[in-house]
Amino acid sequence: MKSTTTVRRVSLSVAVVAALTGVAACGSADSGNKGDSKASGAGTVHLSPVAAVLRDVEQSTDKADSAKVRATTSMGDIMAMNADGALTWGNGLKGNLDITYTGGKLADAMRKAGTSHMEARYLPDAYYAKMSDAFAQQTGGKHWVKYDFDYLAKVGGASGAYMKDQLQTSTPNQSVKMLLASGDVKKVGVETVDGQHTTHYAGTVDVAALAGKGSNLSADQLTALKQQLKQSGITTDAIDIWVNDQNLLVKKSEKAATANGTLNSTAHYSDYGVAVTAEAPPAADTMDIADMMKSGGVSSPSGGTTSGGTGLSS
Repeated sequence: MKSTTTVRRVSLSVAVVAALTGVAACGSADSGNKGDSKASGAGTVHLSPVAAVLRDVEQSTDKADSAKVRATTSMGDIMAMNADGALTWGNGLKGNLDITYTGGKLADAMRKAGTSHMEARYLPDAYYAKMSDAFAQQTGGKHWVKYDFDYLAKVGGASGAYMKDQLQTSTPNQSVKMLLASGDVKKVGVETVDGQHTTHYAGTVDVAALAGKGSNLSADQLTALKQQLKQSGITTDAIDIWVNDQNLLVKKSEKAATANGTLNSTAHYSDYGVAVTAEAPPAADTMDIADMMKSGGVSSPSGGTTSGGTGLSS
């Protein structure tokens, strides 16, 4: 019984961690639709020379639609992980990431469930987490757990709705939007990253002062962005990006103070335009998180068995 409970609690953790990993790899959640983003950049906002370059970077990266991603993420003593794979964002986030948990409470929980590695598969309406054989022995032989976005939004309240939004709209160019929102983005210099000639830009987003700063985003974009940051507990977010001569992101790093400790994430992007395919796993090898919660007597992925919105068992 205890081991079965551990499996269920780990499955709860996976829901939040997969969201964080995808967001850290791709960028922050979308602060507005693509049409608004591009329209607001023409005519309604006066851009500094640096901001004008970053606006081009935002649009070029957005239009590239896909890339290979290597990422590392850590948050306080909760988690540390590496991720590697390919994602496409042309019509909602889609793709595959291999995730290895290297430290923190979540890695301990995963090891108790028989693994420190997970495959995350992203589709427009749900994402899937492939667990270990030890996990499957306690779930009727099924290795995959399905997290339906609508279900997460329904039972998770505001945090569930936020998670759904992140998973469906996260794209690499959002880190560029964040820099534009800082209002004081600076060119740091020229550097070689991953063998490419790049220009390094940096800025810090202060959520409390975000609305009051002179910004390069529209009022609607700023309002949405500030709300999303508050929901995640982020108070400040220091962002650095490295851009190649084709105005595409090569590297992104973020350091943010959150309600759950310092969040550090670094992502490397390559092979823009790469073909990305992702399909739902076989139904016979998949368990729905909703069914797991019912069988465990748990009503919400963000409810009684989790603490602080982290997905870790209390």
